[in-house]
Amino acid sequence: MSKRNEVRFSSVILYSLILNAGAAFMWPLVTVYMHNYLHKSLTLAGMTILVMSVFMMVGNYLGGYLFDRWSPYKSAIIGVLISLSAIVGLVFFHGWPMFSILLLFVGFGDGACMTLLNSYAASIKTRSTRAIFNVLYIGQNVGIVIGTLMVGFLLARGVTTVFIVAAVFYFILLVITLVDFNVVVQRRAPGKQIQRGAPRETNVGSMILAICGVVLGVYLSYALWESVISVHMTSLHIPFENYSLLWTLNGLMIVFGQPFVNRIGGHFKLSTQTYVGVFIFALSFIGLIFAKQYYAFVIVMIVRLSAK
Repeated sequence: MSKRNEVRFSSVILYSLILNAGAAFMWPLVTVYMHNYLHKSLTLAGMTILVMSVFMMVGNYLGGYLFDRWSPYKSAIIGVLISLSAIVGLVFFHGWPMFSILLLFVGFGDGACMTLLNSYAASIKTRSTRAIFNVLYIGQNVGIVIGTLMVGFLLARGVTTVFIVAAVFYFILLVITLVDFNVVVQRRAPGKQIQRGAPRETNVGSMILAICGVVLGVYLSYALWESVISVHMTSLHIPFENYSLLWTLNGLMIVFGQPFVNRIGGHFKLSTQTYVGVFIFALSFIGLIFAKQYYAFVIVMIVRLSAK
C-alpha cells in the first residue's frame, strides 16, 4: 500500500487544536502553582518559565532540522513522545524540583511539535499556504480556548487531575501522528539566492531586524500576563478559574474578532496599524495598575486584544 503524498488538511488542523489545548493546560498554571502551592518565589517561577522557553526554542530548531535532514514522521513521533512522557511524569512527580525539570521536557517536546506541524502544513500543495496558516491560526486559538477553559476548573479538583487530562490530550496527539502523518513529504525547492551587497538585501535585512525588535518588545511585556498576573489576581482573592477564563476570552475574541479587525485594518497602511496596535497594547498595561476587581481585568484584556 503506497503512502499518501501529503498529510490531510483536516489532520493538520486537528493536530494544531489538540496540541495547543494540551499546552494551554500548562502555561497558565506554572507561576500560580509554583508560588501558591509549592511556595516558591516569583523569581524562581520566572526563571523556570525562562528556561522552559529556551528549551522550547531548542525544540523548535531541532524539529525543523530533523524535518529537513531526517524523517519528518519519526521526528513527529519522538516530539510527541517527549511531551507525553513528561506530562505522565508530572502526574506522579509534581513536587519541587521535579515539576520544573519535567516542564523543560514539555517545552522541548512542544517546541519540536509546533515546528513540525508548521512544516507539514507548509508541505500541503492542494491549498494555498496563506489559507492553510489562516485556518491553522484559528485551530490554535480554539485549542487555547478549550485548554484554558478546562484547567481553571480542573485545578480545583487537584493538580494531578490537570496532568491526567493533559496527558489524555497528548495521547490523542500521538494517535493522530501515528495514523495520519506517515506521508511522503514533498519539500519545497529553495528559492534563488539574492546577490550579496544588493540594496534590496540591505533594506529587507533592516526591515526584518525592525520587526524582530517590535516582536521582542511586545512579547517581553506580554509575558507579564502569563507569569505574575495569575499570582496578582489570586492575591486579590480572585479564583484561579477566573484567571484561566481570561485566556478563554482571549481565544474566543481572536477566533471571532480577528476577521472583523482584519477588515478594518485593510483600510489603513501597515505602518499605521503597527503604531496604533503597539500604542493600544502599551495603554492596556496602565489599566493593570488600577485593576482590583475581576471586571477591570476583563476590560484590560479586551483592550489588549483590540491591539492584535
